[in-house]
Amino acid sequence: MDGRKIQMPREVHIGPDLIYNTGSICRDMHLDNKTLIVTGNTTYDIAAKKAIESLEDKDFSVGYVKVKKADINSVKKVEEKTNDFSFIIGIGGGKVIDVAKMASYNKKMHFISMPTTASHDGIISPLTSIKNSKGSVSIKVQSPLGVIADTNIITSSPFELLAAGCADIISNFTAIKDWDLAKRLKNTYYSESAAALSEMSAKLITKNSKIIKPGLEESTRIVVKTLFSSGMAINIAGSSRPASGSEHKFSHALDDLTEKPLLHGAQCGIGTIMMMYLHGGDWKFIRDTLKTIGAPTNAEELGVDSEIIIEALLNAHKIRPERYTILGDNGLSFDAAKNLATKTEVI
Repeated sequence: MDGRKIQMPREVHIGPDLIYNTGSICRDMHLDNKTLIVTGNTTYDIAAKKAIESLEDKDFSVGYVKVKKADINSVKKVEEKTNDFSFIIGIGGGKVIDVAKMASYNKKMHFISMPTTASHDGIISPLTSIKNSKGSVSIKVQSPLGVIADTNIITSSPFELLAAGCADIISNFTAIKDWDLAKRLKNTYYSESAAALSEMSAKLITKNSKIIKPGLEESTRIVVKTLFSSGMAINIAGSSRPASGSEHKFSHALDDLTEKPLLHGAQCGIGTIMMMYLHGGDWKFIRDTLKTIGAPTNAEELGVDSEIIIEALLNAHKIRPERYTILGDNGLSFDAAKNLATKTEVI
Protein backbone atom coordinates (compact mmCIF):
# COMPACT_ATOMS: atom_id res chain seq x y z
CA MET A 1 0.00 0.00 0.00
CA ASP A 2 1.58 3.28 -1.08
CA GLY A 3 -0.57 5.80 0.78
CA ARG A 4 -2.43 7.07 -2.28
CA LYS A 5 -5.84 8.56 -1.55
CA ILE A 6 -8.62 6.47 -3.08
CA GLN A 7 -12.11 7.96 -3.25
CA MET A 8 -15.09 5.62 -3.31
CA PRO A 9 -18.83 6.40 -3.41
CA ARG A 10 -20.56 5.71 -0.12
CA GLU A 11 -23.54 4.07 -1.83
CA VAL A 12 -24.30 2.80 -5.34
CA HIS A 13 -27.85 1.94 -6.38
CA ILE A 14 -28.44 0.27 -9.77
CA GLY A 15 -31.84 -1.04 -10.81
CA PRO A 16 -35.28 -0.29 -12.27
CA ASP A 17 -37.54 2.51 -10.98
CA LEU A 18 -34.97 3.83 -8.50
CA ILE A 19 -35.88 7.39 -9.49
CA TYR A 20 -38.93 7.06 -7.25
CA ASN A 21 -36.69 6.23 -4.28
CA THR A 22 -34.45 9.29 -4.65
CA GLY A 23 -35.80 10.94 -1.51
CA SER A 24 -35.52 7.88 0.72
CA ILE A 25 -32.00 7.09 -0.57
CA CYS A 26 -30.80 10.63 0.16
CA ARG A 27 -32.54 10.57 3.56
CA ASP A 28 -30.85 7.27 4.44
CA MET A 29 -27.50 8.84 3.54
CA HIS A 30 -28.20 11.53 6.18
CA LEU A 31 -27.84 14.37 3.70
CA ASP A 32 -28.99 17.85 4.66
CA ASN A 33 -32.44 19.02 3.64
CA LYS A 34 -31.62 21.38 0.77
CA THR A 35 -30.54 20.03 -2.60
CA LEU A 36 -29.85 21.62 -5.96
CA ILE A 37 -30.70 19.53 -9.03
CA VAL A 38 -28.52 20.06 -12.11
CA THR A 39 -30.20 18.76 -15.26
CA GLY A 40 -30.97 19.50 -18.92
CA ASN A 41 -34.12 20.45 -20.80
CA THR A 42 -34.98 16.91 -21.89
CA THR A 43 -33.74 15.13 -18.78
CA TYR A 44 -35.76 17.49 -16.59
CA ASP A 45 -38.95 16.09 -18.11
CA ILE A 46 -37.98 12.41 -18.22
CA ALA A 47 -36.19 12.12 -14.89
CA ALA A 48 -35.60 15.24 -12.77
CA LYS A 49 -39.32 15.95 -12.22
CA LYS A 50 -39.80 12.48 -10.72
CA ALA A 51 -36.70 12.83 -8.55
CA ILE A 52 -37.90 16.22 -7.28
CA GLU A 53 -41.29 14.75 -6.33
CA SER A 54 -39.57 11.92 -4.46
CA LEU A 55 -37.27 14.34 -2.63
CA GLU A 56 -40.12 16.66 -1.66
CA ASP A 57 -42.11 13.69 -0.36
CA LYS A 58 -39.23 13.19 2.09
CA ASP A 59 -39.29 16.88 3.08
CA PHE A 60 -36.26 18.00 1.09
CA SER A 61 -36.20 21.58 -0.15
CA VAL A 62 -35.34 21.34 -3.84
CA GLY A 63 -34.15 23.81 -6.47
CA TYR A 64 -32.99 23.12 -9.99
CA VAL A 65 -30.89 24.60 -12.77
CA LYS A 66 -30.77 23.50 -16.41
CA VAL A 67 -27.53 23.44 -18.41
CA LYS A 68 -26.91 22.79 -22.11
CA LYS A 69 -23.13 22.48 -22.43
CA ALA A 70 -20.23 21.08 -20.44
CA ASP A 71 -18.32 24.34 -20.39
CA ILE A 72 -16.98 26.75 -17.80
CA ASN A 73 -19.98 29.08 -18.20
CA SER A 74 -22.37 26.26 -17.26
CA VAL A 75 -20.24 25.46 -14.21
CA LYS A 76 -20.40 29.12 -13.11
CA LYS A 77 -24.16 29.14 -13.70
CA VAL A 78 -24.55 26.23 -11.29
CA GLU A 79 -22.16 27.69 -8.73
CA GLU A 80 -24.21 30.91 -8.63
CA LYS A 81 -27.25 28.87 -7.56
CA THR A 82 -25.57 26.88 -4.78
CA ASN A 83 -25.63 29.36 -1.88
CA ASP A 84 -28.97 28.16 -0.48
CA PHE A 85 -28.26 24.45 -0.88
CA SER A 86 -26.15 21.83 0.87
CA PHE A 87 -25.61 19.18 -1.84
CA ILE A 88 -25.95 18.73 -5.60
CA ILE A 89 -27.59 16.00 -7.64
CA GLY A 90 -26.66 15.74 -11.32
CA ILE A 91 -29.50 14.19 -13.33
CA GLY A 92 -28.71 13.74 -17.01
CA GLY A 93 -26.13 12.57 -19.51
CA GLY A 94 -22.37 13.03 -19.48
CA LYS A 95 -22.41 16.81 -19.93
CA VAL A 96 -24.78 17.37 -17.01
CA ILE A 97 -22.84 14.98 -14.76
CA ASP A 98 -19.53 16.69 -15.62
CA VAL A 99 -20.89 20.17 -14.86
CA ALA A 100 -22.52 19.10 -11.60
CA LYS A 101 -19.39 17.23 -10.53
CA MET A 102 -17.09 20.19 -11.11
CA ALA A 103 -19.44 22.75 -9.53
CA SER A 104 -19.85 20.59 -6.42
CA TYR A 105 -16.07 20.20 -6.17
CA ASN A 106 -15.45 23.93 -6.52
CA LYS A 107 -18.08 24.74 -3.88
CA LYS A 108 -16.97 21.91 -1.54
CA MET A 109 -20.38 20.23 -1.63
CA HIS A 110 -21.45 16.59 -1.72
CA PHE A 111 -22.47 15.29 -5.15
CA ILE A 112 -24.90 12.55 -6.17
CA SER A 113 -24.67 11.15 -9.70
CA MET A 114 -27.96 10.15 -11.39
CA PRO A 115 -27.20 9.23 -15.01
CA THR A 116 -29.96 9.05 -17.61
CA THR A 117 -27.62 7.47 -20.17
CA ALA A 118 -24.74 4.98 -19.97
CA SER A 119 -22.43 6.34 -22.65
CA HIS A 120 -19.16 6.52 -20.63
CA ASP A 121 -17.60 5.86 -17.21
CA GLY A 122 -17.82 9.49 -16.04
CA ILE A 123 -20.87 8.61 -13.95
CA ILE A 124 -18.57 7.29 -11.22
CA SER A 125 -15.03 8.54 -11.88
CA PRO A 126 -13.30 11.46 -10.12
CA LEU A 127 -12.66 13.15 -13.48
CA THR A 128 -14.65 15.71 -15.43
CA SER A 129 -14.33 17.01 -18.98
CA ILE A 130 -15.09 20.73 -19.26
CA LYS A 131 -14.59 23.07 -22.21
CA ASN A 132 -12.70 26.31 -21.70
CA SER A 133 -10.89 28.73 -24.01
CA LYS A 134 -8.28 26.04 -24.77
CA GLY A 135 -10.82 23.33 -25.64
CA SER A 136 -11.96 20.32 -23.62
CA VAL A 137 -9.78 19.49 -20.65
CA SER A 138 -9.94 16.56 -18.27
CA ILE A 139 -9.81 17.75 -14.67
CA LYS A 140 -9.50 15.69 -11.51
CA VAL A 141 -12.26 16.66 -9.10
CA GLN A 142 -14.10 14.20 -6.86
CA SER A 143 -16.01 10.96 -7.03
CA PRO A 144 -19.71 11.19 -6.29
CA LEU A 145 -20.82 10.50 -2.74
CA GLY A 146 -23.51 8.28 -4.20
CA VAL A 147 -24.78 6.92 -7.50
CA ILE A 148 -28.45 6.29 -8.33
CA ALA A 149 -28.83 4.65 -11.73
CA ASP A 150 -32.42 3.93 -12.76
CA THR A 151 -31.98 1.27 -15.42
CA ASN A 152 -35.50 1.75 -16.82
CA ILE A 153 -34.78 5.40 -17.60
CA ILE A 154 -31.38 4.56 -19.09
CA THR A 155 -32.96 1.78 -21.18
CA SER A 156 -35.40 4.30 -22.67
CA SER A 157 -32.54 6.50 -23.93
CA PRO A 158 -31.27 6.02 -27.52
CA PHE A 159 -29.48 2.67 -27.87
CA GLU A 160 -26.52 4.28 -29.64
CA LEU A 161 -25.62 5.85 -26.28
CA LEU A 162 -25.53 2.46 -24.57
CA ALA A 163 -23.49 1.04 -27.46
CA ALA A 164 -21.06 3.95 -27.06
CA GLY A 165 -20.75 3.10 -23.36
CA CYS A 166 -19.83 -0.47 -24.31
CA ALA A 167 -17.23 0.79 -26.78
CA ASP A 168 -15.76 3.07 -24.11
CA ILE A 169 -15.32 0.07 -21.79
CA ILE A 170 -13.87 -2.09 -24.57
CA SER A 171 -11.24 0.61 -25.10
CA ASN A 172 -9.83 -0.40 -21.70
CA PHE A 173 -8.04 -3.25 -23.52
CA THR A 174 -5.68 -0.90 -25.36
CA ALA A 175 -5.52 1.59 -22.49
CA ILE A 176 -4.07 -1.14 -20.27
CA LYS A 177 -1.57 -2.15 -22.95
CA ASP A 178 -0.45 1.48 -23.29
CA TRP A 179 -0.17 1.86 -19.53
CA ASP A 180 1.96 -1.27 -19.25
CA LEU A 181 4.15 -0.03 -22.10
CA ALA A 182 4.64 3.32 -20.34
CA LYS A 183 5.58 1.46 -17.16
CA ARG A 184 8.25 -0.55 -18.97
CA LEU A 185 9.67 2.25 -21.16
CA LYS A 186 9.11 5.36 -19.02
CA ASN A 187 8.86 3.93 -15.50
CA THR A 188 5.33 5.31 -15.20
CA TYR A 189 3.40 4.54 -12.02
CA TYR A 190 1.30 1.42 -12.60
CA SER A 191 -1.36 -0.19 -10.42
CA GLU A 192 -1.83 -3.90 -11.04
CA SER A 193 -5.15 -3.93 -9.17
CA ALA A 194 -6.52 -1.01 -11.19
CA ALA A 195 -5.33 -2.58 -14.44
CA ALA A 196 -6.89 -5.93 -13.53
CA LEU A 197 -10.24 -4.33 -12.67
CA SER A 198 -10.22 -2.30 -15.87
CA GLU A 199 -9.45 -5.34 -18.00
CA MET A 200 -12.10 -7.38 -16.20
CA SER A 201 -14.66 -4.70 -17.05
CA ALA A 202 -13.79 -4.91 -20.74
CA LYS A 203 -13.95 -8.71 -20.67
CA LEU A 204 -17.41 -8.62 -19.10
CA ILE A 205 -18.70 -6.56 -22.02
CA THR A 206 -17.15 -8.82 -24.65
CA LYS A 207 -18.48 -11.90 -22.84
CA ASN A 208 -22.02 -10.49 -22.79
CA SER A 209 -21.95 -8.70 -26.15
CA LYS A 210 -24.65 -10.92 -27.70
CA ILE A 211 -27.23 -10.04 -25.02
CA ILE A 212 -26.72 -6.29 -25.19
CA LYS A 213 -29.78 -5.21 -27.15
CA PRO A 214 -32.09 -2.19 -27.47
CA GLY A 215 -34.95 -1.93 -24.97
CA LEU A 216 -33.62 -4.66 -22.70
CA GLU A 217 -33.26 -3.61 -19.05
CA GLU A 218 -30.91 -6.52 -18.37
CA SER A 219 -28.52 -5.16 -21.01
CA THR A 220 -28.56 -1.75 -19.36
CA ARG A 221 -27.84 -3.25 -15.95
CA ILE A 222 -24.81 -5.12 -17.30
CA VAL A 223 -23.40 -2.00 -18.97
CA VAL A 224 -24.00 0.31 -15.99
CA LYS A 225 -22.39 -2.14 -13.55
CA THR A 226 -19.42 -2.49 -15.89
CA LEU A 227 -19.10 1.29 -16.28
CA PHE A 228 -19.10 1.44 -12.50
CA SER A 229 -16.25 -1.07 -12.18
CA SER A 230 -14.29 0.74 -14.91
CA GLY A 231 -14.76 4.02 -13.05
CA MET A 232 -13.58 2.38 -9.85
CA ALA A 233 -10.37 1.34 -11.62
CA ILE A 234 -9.79 5.04 -12.31
CA ASN A 235 -10.43 5.84 -8.65
CA ILE A 236 -7.91 3.21 -7.53
CA ALA A 237 -5.26 4.39 -10.00
CA GLY A 238 -5.77 8.05 -9.16
CA SER A 239 -5.79 8.84 -12.89
CA SER A 240 -7.62 7.83 -16.06
CA ARG A 241 -4.76 5.61 -17.25
CA PRO A 242 -6.65 2.31 -16.73
CA ALA A 243 -9.32 3.51 -19.17
CA SER A 244 -7.61 6.04 -21.42
CA GLY A 245 -4.69 5.48 -23.76
CA SER A 246 -3.86 5.92 -27.43
CA GLU A 247 -7.47 5.22 -28.45
CA HIS A 248 -8.60 8.19 -26.34
CA LYS A 249 -5.87 10.36 -27.82
CA PHE A 250 -7.28 9.49 -31.24
CA SER A 251 -10.79 10.37 -30.05
CA HIS A 252 -9.72 13.75 -28.68
CA ALA A 253 -7.80 14.50 -31.89
CA LEU A 254 -10.99 13.67 -33.79
CA ASP A 255 -12.92 16.11 -31.57
CA ASP A 256 -10.63 18.91 -32.73
CA LEU A 257 -11.34 18.12 -36.39
CA THR A 258 -15.11 17.69 -36.42
CA GLU A 259 -17.60 20.55 -36.36
CA LYS A 260 -20.38 18.52 -34.74
CA PRO A 261 -19.48 16.57 -31.59
CA LEU A 262 -19.63 12.80 -32.05
CA LEU A 263 -20.16 10.18 -29.37
CA HIS A 264 -16.98 9.87 -27.33
CA GLY A 265 -17.34 6.13 -26.71
CA ALA A 266 -18.03 5.39 -30.38
CA GLN A 267 -14.85 7.23 -31.38
CA CYS A 268 -12.84 5.37 -28.74
CA GLY A 269 -14.17 2.06 -30.03
CA ILE A 270 -12.86 2.74 -33.53
CA GLY A 271 -9.62 3.98 -32.02
CA THR A 272 -9.33 0.72 -30.10
CA ILE A 273 -9.54 -1.34 -33.31
CA MET A 274 -6.59 0.57 -34.79
CA MET A 275 -4.49 0.78 -31.62
CA MET A 276 -4.93 -2.93 -30.98
CA TYR A 277 -3.49 -3.51 -34.46
CA LEU A 278 -0.44 -1.39 -33.52
CA HIS A 279 -0.04 -3.42 -30.34
CA GLY A 280 -0.07 -6.62 -32.40
CA GLY A 281 -3.25 -7.79 -30.65
CA ASP A 282 -6.49 -9.30 -31.93
CA TRP A 283 -8.02 -6.21 -33.51
CA LYS A 284 -10.53 -8.32 -35.45
CA PHE A 285 -11.99 -9.56 -32.16
CA ILE A 286 -12.45 -5.95 -31.06
CA ARG A 287 -14.07 -5.03 -34.38
CA ASP A 288 -16.39 -8.03 -34.38
CA THR A 289 -17.47 -7.42 -30.78
CA LEU A 290 -18.32 -3.80 -31.56
CA LYS A 291 -20.31 -4.99 -34.59
CA THR A 292 -22.23 -7.46 -32.45
CA ILE A 293 -23.16 -4.72 -30.00
CA GLY A 294 -24.10 -2.28 -32.76
CA ALA A 295 -21.33 0.28 -32.26
CA PRO A 296 -19.58 1.90 -35.26
CA THR A 297 -16.50 0.13 -36.63
CA ASN A 298 -15.55 2.40 -39.54
CA ALA A 299 -15.49 6.02 -40.68
CA GLU A 300 -18.72 5.77 -42.66
CA GLU A 301 -20.69 4.41 -39.70
CA LEU A 302 -19.18 7.06 -37.46
CA GLY A 303 -20.13 9.76 -39.96
CA VAL A 304 -16.71 11.23 -40.80
CA ASP A 305 -14.58 11.35 -43.94
CA SER A 306 -11.59 9.04 -44.33
CA GLU A 307 -9.27 12.04 -44.54
CA ILE A 308 -10.38 13.15 -41.06
CA ILE A 309 -9.56 9.72 -39.63
CA ILE A 310 -6.04 9.89 -41.07
CA GLU A 311 -5.49 13.44 -39.83
CA ALA A 312 -6.66 12.47 -36.34
CA LEU A 313 -4.16 9.59 -36.37
CA LEU A 314 -1.40 12.00 -37.36
CA ASN A 315 -2.27 14.40 -34.53
CA ALA A 316 -3.16 11.90 -31.80
CA HIS A 317 0.32 11.69 -30.24
CA LYS A 318 0.20 15.46 -29.58
CA ILE A 319 -2.74 15.03 -27.21
CA ARG A 320 -1.47 14.82 -23.62
CA PRO A 321 2.14 14.26 -24.78
CA GLU A 322 3.19 13.44 -21.22
CA ARG A 323 1.07 10.27 -21.42
CA TYR A 324 3.21 7.73 -23.27
CA THR A 325 1.37 5.23 -25.52
CA ILE A 326 2.00 2.95 -28.51
CA LEU A 327 1.99 6.12 -30.66
CA GLY A 328 5.33 7.09 -29.15
CA ASP A 329 6.70 10.60 -28.95
CA ASN A 330 6.73 11.27 -32.70
CA GLY A 331 3.48 9.69 -33.82
CA LEU A 332 2.73 8.07 -37.17
CA SER A 333 3.84 9.04 -40.65
CA PHE A 334 1.12 9.74 -43.23
CA ASP A 335 1.73 6.43 -44.99
CA ALA A 336 1.66 4.51 -41.70
CA ALA A 337 -1.58 6.21 -40.63
CA LYS A 338 -3.26 5.52 -43.97
CA ASN A 339 -2.07 1.93 -43.94
CA LEU A 340 -3.30 1.44 -40.37
CA ALA A 341 -6.79 2.76 -41.13
CA THR A 342 -6.98 0.77 -44.37
CA LYS A 343 -5.71 -2.55 -42.96
CA THR A 344 -8.23 -2.41 -40.09
CA GLU A 345 -11.00 -1.46 -42.56
CA VAL A 346 -11.75 1.75 -40.68
CA ILE A 347 -11.53 3.50 -44.04
